[in-house]
Amino acid sequence: MKRRTMVHSRAIHVNVPISLLERFDQELGFKESRSKLICNLMEEHLGLPPITLGNASLAQLVRHLVKHEEIDSTLESLLLQVLAKSP
Repeated sequence: MKRRTMVHSRAIHVNVPISLLERFDQELGFKESRSKLICNLMEEHLGLPPITLGNASLAQLVRHLVKHEEIDSTLESLLLQVLAKSP
């Protein structure tokens, strides 16, 4: 079985004005991730295309589905099997 490369993340510490952070957090939806939105903004600033359903790889789609709270353990197991078999 070949080794898969995964995108690793790193925690960073950034100082921002409290009022800006409060406004930012007010704009976030209840289920939105601050980290994900900041990553999207960084990718946009770098001119990288956003990952959408149309251009996502099978591995990206399966990883996203596995993290979804409505996926039960049986479906999660099946999705991980699909991921393991994908090229």
